[in-house]
Parts: sequence; C-alpha cells; structure tokens
Amino acid sequence: MNALSLACHQTPILSLDGVSYTYPDGTRALNQISLEIPRGSKIAVLGANGAGKSTLFLHLNGILKPQQGQILLEGRPVKYSRSFLGELRSQVGIVFQDPDSQLFAMNVFEDISFGPMNMKLPRPEVKDRVERAMEITRITSLKNKPTGHLSYGEKKRVAIAGVLAMEPAVVILDEPTAFLDPRLVDEMVVLFEKLHSAGQTLIMSTHDMDLAYRWADYCYVLNHGTVVARGRPEDIFTAHSVLKENNLQQPWVLKVFSGLLSSGLIGEGLEAPRNEEQLFHYIKKAAIAPVTENRPD
Repeated sequence: MNALSLACHQTPILSLDGVSYTYPDGTRALNQISLEIPRGSKIAVLGANGAGKSTLFLHLNGILKPQQGQILLEGRPVKYSRSFLGELRSQVGIVFQDPDSQLFAMNVFEDISFGPMNMKLPRPEVKDRVERAMEITRITSLKNKPTGHLSYGEKKRVAIAGVLAMEPAVVILDEPTAFLDPRLVDEMVVLFEKLHSAGQTLIMSTHDMDLAYRWADYCYVLNHGTVVARGRPEDIFTAHSVLKENNLQQPWVLKVFSGLLSSGLIGEGLEAPRNEEQLFHYIKKAAIAPVTENRPD
C-alpha cells in the first residue's frame, strides 16, 4: 500500500461536502462540490478557465464562505469566526497566480515576515522562519532587494516563501508555473518535491498537463463548478472522453507511448509511463530484446 492509500484511510486534512457558491453577477462558480484532500498528498486540480478552480481555492483558505454545504478542516466544520479563520489560514496557505497580488512590503525580508508577524510570533522566531523560507526557495541573496525590482520568477519565489514562513500543513498553488521558462519550471518542481518530502500537502492548479501528469498522485477535474472526474493521473489522462469533454491535452509521454504500442514497437501489457525516464526504459528494453519478450517482470 502506497503513502496515498494509507493517507486515504485517515481523516482528510481538508474536505468539501456539497459546497456551492454563486457570485453576485449570477455566475455559478461551484455546484455541489464534494472532495477530499488526504494529508501528505499531491493533488492536481484541472479544468479550463472558468471551471471553478480559483473559487475552490478561495474556499479552502476561508477567503470565501460556502453559500451551501461546508468545508472541513481535519474533520471539523470550518467556522467563520476570527479565531477559527486564523487557525485555518495558519494551516492552509495559498500562493496566488499573480505574485504582485501578494507582494506589498518595501523589500523581500519584510514581505516574507508579514504572515508570521500577523501570527503574533516572537521576533526571533519570525526571523528564523523567514530565513528558512528564503533558504528553501533559494532567494536569500534577495533579502534586502525591493520587491518592485524583482523579476517575475523571483516574485513567484518570494510569494511562495511568504506562505512557507507561516509553516502551513497545506500549500495551495494556483498556476505556480504560469509564464515561467522551462528552466524555472524545473526549478519550481524541485522545490515542490522538497516541500512534499518535508511532509506538506500540496494542491496545484495548472494548465500544464505534462507537469500535472508526472507530478500529482491524484487529480480532480472541474467543469462549470462541478467535479466531473477524479482519480489517479494514469486513469484521468488515458480517459479520452474526459480529456475531450474538458478541453485537456494528453501529456506527450502518453502520446508517444500510445503510438509505440499501436505500431507494435513495444509490447502490450506495460503500465503507462509517468515520466520520460520510464518511457525511455521501455524503448531501450524493446530495442535490445524481441517484442515477444518485452513483458512486465
């Protein structure tokens, strides 16, 4: 049994039970959504623009309140008192897609300090947390740099550091790799793996299907505020009807794998590869052995 399976037998760290929300202009953003976030999981939330992903995240962090249904934190219904919301936001940090919406202090150190200071922590602990967050996100050299002079990628890291300094159990990442070049995307993925290895639960929305497929251990697909599919990445991204109906692209690894299977270049019975390393292993194995011998051990 893998770590996610074990986590699924525990009380989810976050869950939604029949949550609905309509904006004042009449837009039905969430429609009877129920889902669970196991502790220690890596969840990808997928869907086209307007599917409800950002609205969902604003509910998980307590910024929006359900008009119907409820949010649960470790099995406890979320209350919208100041004290409970303070607890919720100390446990669930959100990094918005646009880092400029989160950066407002004069320099990097002050900006990252804002959350811990609002938690009324002693100044020495605030300093320790900020320094750890900067080290994790590799921005220590930017400590005294004005936030207005940062590059877009640097702003992303500072926004993430600001959330990490609060030491939440859950980190929500809304399109964290949008508008970053491939090298910076790879660096971000390394950072996310570091956070996950340290025990944090990560929830990510992304339009990068290659990233979602290789990174997540579970996926939710939203369409018009409704969860229309859920499951392991291997199940979601091999369900062609789900991809077509929700305007999602199949990851290139699966496209190549499918082409190799249909052409008979690799044998049947192989599990879908999750990344290019696994795909290249299949190709190498097929190149040095007859297809009839290319079967799972």
